Amino acid sequence: MIRRASAGRRRAPGIRASAALAGCLLAAGLAGCAGPAPELEGNAAAELQQRVLAVTSAAAGSDPATALKSLDGLASELDAAAAAGQVSFRRHQSITVAINAVRADLTAAAKKAAEKPAAPTPAPTTPQTVAPASGNSGKGNARDDEYGADSDNGKD
Repeated sequence: MIRRASAGRRRAPGIRASAALAGCLLAAGLAGCAGPAPELEGNAAAELQQRVLAVTSAAAGSDPATALKSLDGLASELDAAAAAGQVSFRRHQSITVAINAVRADLTAAAKKAAEKPAAPTPAPTTPQTVAPASGNSGKGNARDDEYGADSDNGKD
């Protein structure tokens, strides 16, 4: 497998798993529309897909902590939908397996991000003072003429 480097940005490892979870939920939603007893009702599918989108967006933004929080919300909503009879036991189990796989990836990404040392901060810079050029110090004498020479009122 050949990996291509993104333009300066690496993707979090949970992105693929999040995308797979989104695909599973989408397929489950479509499969729920056909057949006598849906394994996943349309309203529940739409709500779960919104949660998956939140997880995917956070993971794509390299924010595993937020993605984990969104994933917890997805799991809670899945459990509630199952309790309400909107998700079959079999579908609940398959989605839970996908959620656990994504959680493992995001947890690993979060640990890696926490272990990564912070970028070194540059040392504070002190302003440099510039000494005046030798010769005329820039302080004019009231008796200096426009060329910098002393004028002694004609006494040379």
